[in-house]
Amino acid sequence: MSSPLAGYIQEVRFAMLLLLSTAVVWTAGPPASFVRVSPRDARYLELDDGRPYIPIGLNMISPPRAAADEEEALRGMEDWLRRLSSNGGNFIRVWLSYPFWDVEHSRSGVYDAEKARRIDRLLEMCRRHGIRVKLTMEHFRSVGEVRGSWSDKPLHHVSSGGPARSIADFFDGETAREQFRGKIRWYAKRYGAQPVIFGWELWNEINAVRGGDYMAWTEAMLPELHKAFPGNLAMQSLGSFDRAQSRDVYRRHSTMPGNDLAQVHRYLDLGAELEVCHGPVDVLAADAIRELAGWRPRRPIVLAESGAVEPKHSGPFRLYAADREGVILHDVLFAPFFAGAAGPGQIWHWDAYVAANDLWWHFSRFAEVVKDLDPPAEGFEPYMLPHERLRVYALKGGRTLLAWCRDGRNSWEAELNNGEPPETIRGAVLKLDGVRKVRFYDPWKAEWSEGQLRRGSVTLPAFKRSLVLKAER
Repeated sequence: MSSPLAGYIQEVRFAMLLLLSTAVVWTAGPPASFVRVSPRDARYLELDDGRPYIPIGLNMISPPRAAADEEEALRGMEDWLRRLSSNGGNFIRVWLSYPFWDVEHSRSGVYDAEKARRIDRLLEMCRRHGIRVKLTMEHFRSVGEVRGSWSDKPLHHVSSGGPARSIADFFDGETAREQFRGKIRWYAKRYGAQPVIFGWELWNEINAVRGGDYMAWTEAMLPELHKAFPGNLAMQSLGSFDRAQSRDVYRRHSTMPGNDLAQVHRYLDLGAELEVCHGPVDVLAADAIRELAGWRPRRPIVLAESGAVEPKHSGPFRLYAADREGVILHDVLFAPFFAGAAGPGQIWHWDAYVAANDLWWHFSRFAEVVKDLDPPAEGFEPYMLPHERLRVYALKGGRTLLAWCRDGRNSWEAELNNGEPPETIRGAVLKLDGVRKVRFYDPWKAEWSEGQLRRGSVTLPAFKRSLVLKAER
């Protein structure tokens, strides 16, 4: 039971937080503060100077593949970064093990300082554009057992001078483990203590490897990351959460000590085992966040990879070309945050979808909604508001109620597959308890409008596909 004095102290604390934090989710110029899990609310992120940080961005694993040479590739990369930054983006993810960046390309345990200059330039570009980068260290799944595969790296096999006789030996053998620790130390010597680095990720989708106790390996290597990069976040990732048998490994991963983020990957995939992966993108994205939240991971949850694929990840989705308005990207961005994630979802197909369809403007629409928001101070609780036509994802905070209203009849299938244009929704009413001033934001028109409360209800303005409601409590 709270006393009047306790309530007063809470009011003063909240006011001070509003004054101290400008709630900037992105800033031009070089990042000067490290990203950390918020001590105010461990479900969210903030900068180490106390300002909130909402990671708005996408996977940008490599430069344009069609680039003729290194300079053209880096120019293409910077053009994407500029477009993202100018639309409110502040985050990307890069695979250091992708051939363009890979410093361990000629011999196992030998690191190419000259090639690392490409990474140096990437970080400098990110500084210029106010973008932080998550660096993924590895992605291979075999060490010569599957020759010719994009995910095979035979140079780590003993026959090529490497430390392992198999992928299982790579994860379980002490020789290979010590060599990987050496790789972490090499990166730390060159890139340690840089605020432009959002965090270090050990592996891409480590449960996709073909042997070894990769989870025990992860438990051993996360402390090495924390020791080498004390200012940066440390994390691991798993493959798409698209089957029931993934639950146990995801539960262990999401609650693992030292794993700073509970990350989840999930795609629209008509070949997936879980039925939820076949339906509306907002539903599959929100469901993934709620599933992880149910395990109470006591850390931020992020939809770190999403989008749409051909069955069983056999290629980019065939309907991407038809999605000129970015319906899939919009749902990937908005649904996770309004379901309780620490930020919007992070789309995968940065080149074949986002850049190809020039969809960068979608990031600005999400950034506009959260530009004055301090999630750790709000203590948001996600829930669904009932409505016969809309799926209304709501966040109830200490001073703010946010709601994202998604037309339940509009979806990727209706619009992209069946050719049904989005309907205009008129006269929809929501019942809102305990709020006062109400505003609306139409993310498809980039327009704010004022709302009128009448007896605890508000009529939404006419809109297509989706609408955001922001109310003071």
